[in-house]
Parts: sequence; C-alpha cells; structure tokens
Amino acid sequence: MMSFENALHEQRAKASAFHLMLRPDNIGVITIDVPGEKVNTLKAEFVEQVNEVLLKAQQFPALEGVVILSGKPDSFIAGADITMIAACKSAKEAEALAKKGQSTLAQIAAFPVPVIAAIHGACLGGGLELALACHGRVCSLDDKTALGLPEVQLGLLPGSGGTQRLPRLIGARHALDMILTGKQVRARQALRMGLVDDAVPQSILLQAAVERVKQGWKPRRALPWQDRLLNGPLGRHLLFSIVRKKTLEKTHGNYPAAERIIQVVRSGLDQGNASGYEAEARAFGELAMTPQSAALRSLFFASTALKKEHGGEAQPHTLQRVGVLGGGLMGGGIACVTATRAGLPVRIKDVNEQGINHALKYTWDLLGKRVRSKRMRPAERQKQMMLISGSTDYSGFDRVDIVVEAVFEDITLKQQMVADIEQYAAPHTIFASNTSSLPISQIAAKAARPQQVIGLHYFSPVDKMPLVEVIPHATTSEETIATTVALAQKQGKTAIVVADRAGFYVNRILAPYINEAARCLLQGEPIESLDKALVDFGFPVGPIMLLDEVGIDVGTKIIPILAAELGPRFAAPAAFDAVLKDGRKGRKNGRGFYLYPAEGSKRQTRKREDSSIYALLGVSAKAHMQHAVIAQRCVMLMLNEAARCLEEGVIRSARDGDIGAVFGIGFPPFLGGPFRYMDELEAEKVVKTLRYLQQHYGEHFAPCERLQRMAEQGERFYP
Repeated sequence: MMSFENALHEQRAKASAFHLMLRPDNIGVITIDVPGEKVNTLKAEFVEQVNEVLLKAQQFPALEGVVILSGKPDSFIAGADITMIAACKSAKEAEALAKKGQSTLAQIAAFPVPVIAAIHGACLGGGLELALACHGRVCSLDDKTALGLPEVQLGLLPGSGGTQRLPRLIGARHALDMILTGKQVRARQALRMGLVDDAVPQSILLQAAVERVKQGWKPRRALPWQDRLLNGPLGRHLLFSIVRKKTLEKTHGNYPAAERIIQVVRSGLDQGNASGYEAEARAFGELAMTPQSAALRSLFFASTALKKEHGGEAQPHTLQRVGVLGGGLMGGGIACVTATRAGLPVRIKDVNEQGINHALKYTWDLLGKRVRSKRMRPAERQKQMMLISGSTDYSGFDRVDIVVEAVFEDITLKQQMVADIEQYAAPHTIFASNTSSLPISQIAAKAARPQQVIGLHYFSPVDKMPLVEVIPHATTSEETIATTVALAQKQGKTAIVVADRAGFYVNRILAPYINEAARCLLQGEPIESLDKALVDFGFPVGPIMLLDEVGIDVGTKIIPILAAELGPRFAAPAAFDAVLKDGRKGRKNGRGFYLYPAEGSKRQTRKREDSSIYALLGVSAKAHMQHAVIAQRCVMLMLNEAARCLEEGVIRSARDGDIGAVFGIGFPPFLGGPFRYMDELEAEKVVKTLRYLQQHYGEHFAPCERLQRMAEQGERFYP
C-alpha cells in the first residue's frame, strides 16, 4: 500500500502548476499551467512548487539546461495574484511577501545551467519578473505577446526583483519608462531594446529556446552608447533629475508609487544589488498599505468582475454581424472597435458615400499607426479593413444581430431609425442608440418591438475611452441587455448598466461639476487657474478644457434636459449663453475657451486660454481663489449627485458608480471613485462640507437625503 506521505506527495504533484519533462537531448522543459485557471497567475503557494521543480531538475546529472514555457494557449504569466496583497495586514507582511518572491526568483537566476524563458502571450508583472530572472528570453512574434510591469497602475512597484534586473538588462532609461508607465511592449520592440534575445514565430518558439540553451552562457549585449553614457555618475544624476521632474508633472504628487520607483531603481544602481533588493521589498510593503494602492486595486477588482457579468440573469444571444447607422466621428469609432477588437463584420449605413468613407478612414488611420510602429503587418491591416463595409441603403442589414445608431441627437430622426431597422433588419435584431441625452423610452415609443430597443452610450474618442453605459428602458428584455453588454465587452469596453433617467449616470454627475467651474469663472477666476486646480486634484484635464473637448454645444444640449427633469440645481449660469451665441463650440470648430492653431499649422505651442472670452462674459479675470477651494466646490457637487444616483437606482451599486466616474470622466483613480472617496472622507465630513458650501455659495450644495442618513448612522457605501 502507498504510504500517507507518498500519497500526499503525489496529490501535491498533481495539483502543482509547474511540471518538468526531460527531453532526450537532456534539456528540461518546465511547463507552467495553473490548474483550473484560464491564464497563469503567480500565487504565494507556488514558492514551494518552484523549489521542488528546480530541485527535481538538478537531480539529472546530464542536465544541459532548462526551458520555461506556459501550458496556456495564449498567455505566459499574466502577473501575480493580487489578492495576496489584500490578505496582508501590515507593511511588514507585504514586505515579507516581496522578499519571498525575490528569494524564489533568485534560485532561477543562480541555477547552475542555462534557464531560458519561452514567452508567448501576456508576460506581465510577476511573469516578466520571472522571465528576467532567467538567463535568456525568447518570445513569439504573435500579436498576443506583450511584456510589461504594470504594478504602478495598482499603486505598487515590481516586488520580485523587477526594479533591479530590468535596468541592468536594458538600461535605466528604458527601464524607468516601462516601470513608471506600466506600458506593454510587443515582440519586435522588446527585441530592439534587448529585453528578449530573440523573437520568432510561435510555431518554432520551443525550438528556438532549446537552441538558445545549447549555445550555453552568452555575455549580455552591450547597451547602446546613450545608456552607457547615462551609467556614469553625472549621466545618472541628469537622467534621474529629468525623470523625477517629468513624473511629478504627470502625477502632481498624487501617486506615491512613482516616486518610490525612482528611488528604488536609483538605490540599486548607486549602492548595488543587496541595497536595491532591500529597498524594493521595503517600498513594496509600504506602498501596499497606502490608500492610493487600496483604491487602485479596488478599481482593478471591480473592472475584472464587470467583465464577467452579463448585466442580468439572462444569457446573451450569439453575435455574428453588427450594423452601424451614421459614419461620423462616433459611428466611425464604433465600427472601428467592432472590427478591430471584437473581430466582427460591420455594415455601416450613411446618407452619402462621404460619410462611409469617413468611417473607413477612421479605422485605416488608426491601423496605419500600428503598421508604422511595426506592431501590425500591412496584410493584417487589410484583413481587418475587409470586416468593414458600407452602403447608402439598408442592404446587408437583414443579417445583422445588433444595430448601433450614431446619428444626430434628434428624437424624430432616431424614432425613424428604429422604424427602418424593424422594417429592413431581421426580427431578432437589437436597436442600440448611442445617445448622450435623449430618453430611451422616447426613442422606443413608436417601436413595434420595444423590448429590443436599448441605449448604448459611448464616450469620445471611442477607440480610447474604456466605458460604455448600457441603458434599458422599462420594457427592454433581459436578453437584449445581456447581448448589448456582450457586444461592449467584445469591443474591449467596460459596461455599466444604468437607468433611463436624464443624463443617465456619467453626464448627470459631470454637469454640476462643470456648472460650478462656470460659476467660478463668472466670479473672475481665470480659465487656466480653474483647470489647474482640478488637474492638481487628480483629473486628467480641467472642467473648462473638458467642455472644449466634448463640445460646448453638446454640453448646452444636455444641461436643459437635466434641469427640466431634475430641477434648478442643474441650471447653467445664464451668462454662459453668450459663449454659444458667439459660435464657440470648442475644439471641433477651433473656437472655445482655449486658442487652437489653424488647421494645417505645424507650430506646436502650449495651449493658452482665449482671453477674449472674459469680455464676452463681462468679467475681469484675476486669480483670487485657492485651488483647494475651487476643487472642493466642483468635486463636492459631483459626490452629492453620485450619492443621489445610487439612492434613485440610476446605478445598480457603488462599484458601478466608481467605475463609471473613473472610466467615463477621469475621476482621480488613486481616490478609487466618488463612493470610495466618500468612504475615505466619511459621510459625516462630506455632509458638513456640503453644508458649509451651501451657506457660502448657494442652495445647490444642499446635501442629499442619502448622505444625511449615512452621516447620522455612521454608514459606508462599502462594508
């Protein structure tokens, strides 16, 4: 009979994510395949498994080397399981976690025979740190292959040696760029910078890695002369000074991980490996306990959970073809993400050929950037372009499963589009309206199949903005909701389901924020001062510049709808009518609150406010408000409205509200969203602040009932 110890050992071996096979040529192949998971992620319990598999490999006296590869079809290692960090109760515990990772990967680095990583698919975070610990790296040329250290996006730094090995491999300049931005690099770029030793077709990846093992130890390639120059004391001082300055300009001091990354990388380069690894582990532990990291990790978990949801209990219908009505900026963007990300055929209808050509050019230009940067072959661009076709009639629409309408914000026109689709498309076809302001119930009012009408609100530019709002009306079916959410997810979007109320969610919380900035402007605060106050607070752009980007005309269309349904607190200052009457629409027509260079002008200048706006508004501009006060006035109104939206069921949860605000309008991610931020402040303080602002600036600051109740009972939005 098998002993208990042997049975336990066999059970462990079966459950292990690391499997060793010895080839006839005495090269070991370690396959990483985490049981029951779609992708490989590194977990704390793998430390013992790595130790075991390396020890087992060393038992072969003729072993010439080892290749590490993934057993997953399109992923090497997608990163570390960040739930491990949530389990840490102190900085010391998180530091110990980092040291454990460092120690484990150090065993790979010290292995007595060559260890080569064969990388196909995502090689991110802890996955890249493992690959960096290997003696060499070969990756596939596949589009799915991407290498990066995205920990900064979670308010952390690489904690298993990444901050030390990467600068020594590719130079501090490239390493800091990768670690501070969290950006991912593709195979050819990785090869050019020396991150990998070879990039080959996936079909010969293992063979290429084996050949690399047989070549034995090879000296690292010399760094380019620019990086060698920066390795000297003077060059290094200059590099880190420039990087620190540029980083502060971007983060405004709101992301402590960025500053710690710079310190830790420099510590290793100036004081040696031991100091560098010690500084890395300590910084990892301290950053893991910061509120910024907790907020960023909460967003990560929330967006990951949303990607797995259908918006309800029903299952989505199969999607094979998509129709788009309108070839303008939005229609072109929707067609682009449908073809290039979802991989679905798209049929565009526009009133003229020019509109169709405009939509096609949108995708051609975006793919052209990828071709020029060598991230895509011309043949692949042509293949993706073939997914998009167009017509000035409804030919081909009888085969589409869902139609996304992106025509002008006119209720009669949209109702006509519904009637046309019900006439020319298949009986099961869903009609999704990309409206930013019109009630979906009104769009569906004359529909023969209202259960198949829904709102699908994209944000501009469609290829960059990650959020969509899915808006069912009272009789939209659960199947329609699920299928619409599925389309958004295929397009690479994060979808939140919101109620069919004026402004939906994102525009509703955005309107009071912009209105308050307008009031500050009319009180004489300069445009640039207003925008800087909110950028310093953490928004990517200020409210006035955002209005220019969205379109002043678009903003002024939404505000009256909100005021009519929700009351006078949404009314824009009357003096602002003068801006639109002056023909100012913002960036789109080159006339707004800011000055824009003439079309075709190559002169690059810092964007400046258009001072003629002050005479138009009848104000004399002079900075007189503290930036903290400006930010407080604008942000507190947004928080108050977000709480109202949750109370009224406009959003389904605080989680959805946080995702909508961060992904839709750039609410500072390091604060986690309006609801996480209110929990951080505590409801009692939020209410006190709103009452103070109400006394000084007007009734529109009156705290909503939900917040007052929470303040009295000491409640939180999140447990």
